[in-house]
Amino acid sequence: MVDLSKLTAGKNLTEVEDSVLHYIIEHMDSMLKMGVRGVAKENYTSTSTIMRLTKKLGYSGFVDMYYKLLPLVNRAKDNEDAGMQFINSFCSNSLLKYNSYEDIREFARRLGRLEGGYVFLYATGFSAIPVEYLTKKLLVLGIKCIYSNGMDSIGVFENNLENMKMLIVVSRSGETDWVADRVKTARENGIFTVSFTNEAENRVSSITDMQFRIEDSNKLDDRNMMANTFFPNVFMLMEFLIYEYHKVLQNMDKKEE
Repeated sequence: MVDLSKLTAGKNLTEVEDSVLHYIIEHMDSMLKMGVRGVAKENYTSTSTIMRLTKKLGYSGFVDMYYKLLPLVNRAKDNEDAGMQFINSFCSNSLLKYNSYEDIREFARRLGRLEGGYVFLYATGFSAIPVEYLTKKLLVLGIKCIYSNGMDSIGVFENNLENMKMLIVVSRSGETDWVADRVKTARENGIFTVSFTNEAENRVSSITDMQFRIEDSNKLDDRNMMANTFFPNVFMLMEFLIYEYHKVLQNMDKKEE
C-alpha cells in the first residue's frame, strides 16, 4: 500500500479528491487507457475535479501525474514483495514449525503497549549473547530496557519489579534455576513473561506466558562445543519479532494521523 500522507500533506484535498487519488493509485495499470474522462466517470465526478486534483498535487496535468506517481506505486509493490520474501525466509527453516505467526505478532503488539514501562531481559552463559543483542536492538527503537546476566546481583532484578512490564529470558535448556526463579517472581508480580528455549518440553517454557521454541540439534552438548543452529536461529527469530514490531509502529503512526 502506498503511503499518501507525505504526498497530500498541506494540499487541502476535499473528500472527493482524496477518494479519486486513492482510486488512481489502486488502478495505475489502467490509468492512461481510462484517461481523465474515464476516471471521472468511475468516481461519479467531473473532469474538472480530476484536473483540480492534479494542480493541487503540483503536477502539470493528468499524464504528468501518472508518470510521477507510477514510481511511487512500483516502489510500494517492491516493498510488499520484499516483506513477503523476508517472512518466507523464516518458513524455510524450523522457526515457524515450532512457533505461530500469531504469537510473533502478539509479542510485537505487546511491545507497542508498554506505556513507558521497562522490559527486563535475562540469561546466563551463552544465552546471554542473544539477550544482550536484543536489548540493544530494543533500546535503539526507544524501548526502555534493563539487561542482566548470571554475573549480576539478584537485586538488579528485584529492585526493578515495580516498573517492569515484561520479562524476556533465554535459556537453551529451559532448565536453568536462576532463569526459572526470575520467571516465577515476575509472574507473582503480574509481569508478562516471554521465554526462548529449545523445542522440547522444559520447565522455563512451561511457566512463561509466551513461549518461543527453537530447535536444538545437540541438546546434550551442555558446554556448547559442537556446531549448533540454536543460537543463530534465536537471532533470526528476534529479527522476525523486530520486523513485526516495525509494522506495529507503522500502524500506530497511521492512527495518529
